[in-house]
Amino acid sequence: MKDKFYQYIQTLQDSITSKLEAIDGKAKFQEDIWKRPEGGGGRTRVIENGNVFEKGGVNISGVHGKLPDSMQKYFGVEDADFFACGLSLVLHPKNPMAPTVHANWRYFEMYDKAGNIVDQWFGGGQDLTPYYLFEDDAKHFHQTCKTACDKHNPEFYPKYKARCDEYFYNAHRNEGRGLGGLFFDYCKATDDISMQNWYNFVTEVGNSFLEAYVPIVEKRKDLTYTDAQRNWQEIRRGRYVEFNLVHDKGTLFGLKTNGRIESILMSLPPHVQWVYDHHPEAGSEEAKLLEVLKNPVSWV
Repeated sequence: MKDKFYQYIQTLQDSITSKLEAIDGKAKFQEDIWKRPEGGGGRTRVIENGNVFEKGGVNISGVHGKLPDSMQKYFGVEDADFFACGLSLVLHPKNPMAPTVHANWRYFEMYDKAGNIVDQWFGGGQDLTPYYLFEDDAKHFHQTCKTACDKHNPEFYPKYKARCDEYFYNAHRNEGRGLGGLFFDYCKATDDISMQNWYNFVTEVGNSFLEAYVPIVEKRKDLTYTDAQRNWQEIRRGRYVEFNLVHDKGTLFGLKTNGRIESILMSLPPHVQWVYDHHPEAGSEEAKLLEVLKNPVSWV
């Protein structure tokens, strides 16, 4: 399973980066192949200063070795080894009318000292973070997520949408990071669903990503915008950074397993602001977005 899924994310990385380069029309992804001293490595691809994408990364990694003590305590195990692989992406368009997007699909195995698998699971999801609210974009993104889920289980979309709204929440700000999407973790085999079933589901969601995001960015990337709107985008990016550094489990896992710091922090945008006690004008488009972020919305 680990070999099959790693092969899948390599192919998915290629299809996503080639499509994004075609959309941008100027910038190309810079590729770094890196090795982790304790075992494994990855292939980082970053795009910067393009026509469309100001900063973005589409990274894959496959790491293995002794599970660090901090993670053993987290999982409640002793003396365990692990393998983890996944694809993680974040895209920050230059135009404030085009939303930031994040996605991740991953697989994890844990072993005893004899090398036997004692636990394994899939996780992942995809979510949208706009700076200006276009309801059609939110509906399209969520409908694509729902369509992918419904092919496997009609209960998946409402369950994983709710988890996404709960997970990507800046509790210290009392607001969602964005408009959500899907978030699932610890997807393990049961009497009703095998690891192959989970593989089929996770790859279905992964394959839906371009369909979910590309029509949105193509629709918004050339809209006109003002300096004030760009300013608002940078302020909202600050909230994105706060979530990734304060709450994000993937960032924490990467840091605690001695991951490559440049790859872990590629999600951070190049231009961002923290303005003291900033509040948008009542009734403005900016205020409209904040109102929606207070409570989850049923988009489909």
